[in-house]
Amino acid sequence: MARIPYVIVDAFASTPGAGNRVAIVLDARGMDLEEMRSLARRLGEPETAFVTERQGTLFAVRFFTPSGEVEFSGHAAIALGLTLVRLGLAPEGSKRLFLHTPTEALPVEILYEAGEPRKALVRGPAPRFRDLPPYQVLKEVLEALGSDERYLHRGLPYGIAYTGLWSLFVPLVAPGVVDALEPEMKTLAELSHQLEVATVHAYAPMGPRSFYARDFAPLLGIPEDPVTGSANAALGALLARAGVVPKREGRVALTIYQGHRLGNPGVVEVVVEYSPTGLPYGVQIGGEAVQVLAGEL
Repeated sequence: MARIPYVIVDAFASTPGAGNRVAIVLDARGMDLEEMRSLARRLGEPETAFVTERQGTLFAVRFFTPSGEVEFSGHAAIALGLTLVRLGLAPEGSKRLFLHTPTEALPVEILYEAGEPRKALVRGPAPRFRDLPPYQVLKEVLEALGSDERYLHRGLPYGIAYTGLWSLFVPLVAPGVVDALEPEMKTLAELSHQLEVATVHAYAPMGPRSFYARDFAPLLGIPEDPVTGSANAALGALLARAGVVPKREGRVALTIYQGHRLGNPGVVEVVVEYSPTGLPYGVQIGGEAVQVLAGEL
């Protein structure tokens, strides 16, 4: 039986053991969905990316969590883009790759430093927004998180947004309040199901363009995601839509810190671009990634 090569990569980090870990199956040609689901469970990482076809700078990919397939995984896309270049699976010196998911093509920019690929920027799915949930439901979510409305930040937006996954965003007054959360996962999963969101993303300001966050995804089989790409992209879009960050520049760069509470600190760079009407129409997320190990199954 043919061996299946894979690598383990920490995304949004420059050193192993930080950021968010992803498994990458480098050659999944011919695999069906059930084989990919089974292999993702066997690898046991929060996310697994499968390269199902490749031609030049074009790569067909599928993303899986332990509970099944997802449309988009930001940290997996960052890790995958850098890994493809570093392992020579993309043409040498490539500055742009295209990851074709079942729903769209995601452009990935590779940024070099001293001739070496250092960071990747991926454009996620176009941001979308839903109506605000009732305030009473927000109070129930706060209680399930282990907090209450006294700690809700009244100057930052709460709401439901999407850049690959639907997430509920809950603004709190300070990073220390975010770190103090002790969610009741069963209740949080029930509320997530009720709201039809994949994750609950608690965040707090650190500066005018920097924020601290934690992301809880019990419906995806991930009680807490260490460092999240798609949800932080949607957070950037939500902040831009609410006018919290300035529109006059046409684009705005934000920095999101996450994973510190779990001992996996990571940094996510978020770039939001505005349309001429002042609405956010595109979001990029970026960061570093480092290979932890390589193996075969």
